[in-house]
Amino acid sequence: MADTQNTNVQEQDIHQLLKVKREKLANLQQAGKDPFQITKYDVTHHSTDIKNNFEELEGKTVRIAGRVMSKRVMGKASFCNVQDLPGNIQVYVARDSIGEESYADFKKYDVGDIVGIEGEVFKTKTGETSIHAAKVTLLSKSLQILPEKFHGLTNTDIRYRQRYTDLIMNQDVKDTFVKRSKIISAIRRYLDGQGFLEVETPMLVSNAGGAAARPFETHYNALDEDVKLRISLELYLKRLIVGGMERVFEIGRVFRNEGLDTRHNPEFTLMELYQAYTDYYGMMDLTENMFRYVAQEVCGTTVIPYAEETIDLGKPFERLTMVDAVKKYAGVDFDQIPDTAAAKKLADEKGVHYEERHAKGDILNLFFEEFVEEHLIQPVFIMDHPVEISPLTKRKPDKPDYVERFELFIYGREMCNAYSELNDPIDQRERFKAQEAALAAGDEEANTTDEDFMNALEIGMPPTGGIGYGIDRLVMLLTNSPAIRDVLLFPTMKSLDK
Repeated sequence: MADTQNTNVQEQDIHQLLKVKREKLANLQQAGKDPFQITKYDVTHHSTDIKNNFEELEGKTVRIAGRVMSKRVMGKASFCNVQDLPGNIQVYVARDSIGEESYADFKKYDVGDIVGIEGEVFKTKTGETSIHAAKVTLLSKSLQILPEKFHGLTNTDIRYRQRYTDLIMNQDVKDTFVKRSKIISAIRRYLDGQGFLEVETPMLVSNAGGAAARPFETHYNALDEDVKLRISLELYLKRLIVGGMERVFEIGRVFRNEGLDTRHNPEFTLMELYQAYTDYYGMMDLTENMFRYVAQEVCGTTVIPYAEETIDLGKPFERLTMVDAVKKYAGVDFDQIPDTAAAKKLADEKGVHYEERHAKGDILNLFFEEFVEEHLIQPVFIMDHPVEISPLTKRKPDKPDYVERFELFIYGREMCNAYSELNDPIDQRERFKAQEAALAAGDEEANTTDEDFMNALEIGMPPTGGIGYGIDRLVMLLTNSPAIRDVLLFPTMKSLDK
């Protein structure tokens, strides 16, 4: 009963505070001081510029703009803290400096309001870099209430739904997304230096191929056709390799109709690149060099703290076949297992669940997922996957049950997936047939034949190395973020009215 009464009192208090904020706005508008009529404010510096260059700026006039995060009124002089993109700075506001009328207005401003400050840079007696305001301009009136200052915004559901509030209250969150932008810029610079062209391919497709995933489906009214949202970038980028664009990449959103967890969101950022006249070893070299470059550019080091581990991107990445990895961590040598029946028998003995349609190669992959992935903390390329789980990859000439493919694992997570691309159109058609059989057998993530892609392959695609990177997982690594939602500005959430 007491909790209910406290809640009701709190709601009444909030309602009253919101009412007062709107009354303050109405009074400003009646006095001809409507902040929403202001269209611009000339900013000369950010808070960190002033703090980092105090000796140069001391005594000089600057103009900053940002949100009032705290306010302390003391008669004829007050202090407030103003937050902008990179940080915050203290502002000293005195009645004698800004004028009696302006000071009376300032005293009525609320935490959350957005202001412009013009004044001189100085240090207080306690040594804090500050601005002595000569003019304070209200640029926008906040009509809502920010979370309580000392407790901050900690409810993760509210943080993800109201990312704008999260960015205001948590500087480390803002820093994560600034770093995300820098990571993507660094990737682009690296690939530009390697002679790659950035391209764009369709998001709405008639055939969603290139990955094992269920697509989202929608309807194109103008053509009266059902279409799908892409699950991959692969098949269109390979068409460009056929067309003679020898090095291409795309960074874009893809959509997979799957569950949500700490590593998966139904829409996410994927980068795929394709390079003619190289193979998966070329993709390994490129990946290792690019990860190192991006870490150094964005973090200033190749030694990255993540959770309880320290990830060293500076050392050569380990290279291990999937068969050898399973032998190392599960004590099982799949080279000694003659067929699917023997593999299923072994799975039964080890308690590894499989489906009736699974062949030996599928079961090898299940063993890898069950016994190996969690041990792969430092960077390691897992190579030479079974052909059953790699429908778009070239077979190894000396071991045709396996393909020239690798996945990079860091902290037990797949960071990228690469192939020596299959360019034999006859083999590719057989692989598509096998995928369609799997689809008919109940595999909702299996591919179907893309006839236009097949036509492109028959025209002729050179030997090509290709790779796909989960950009969100790379950002998680370089920002020490535990969940994918922490690096997506607006992660997918269930509607509140459901």
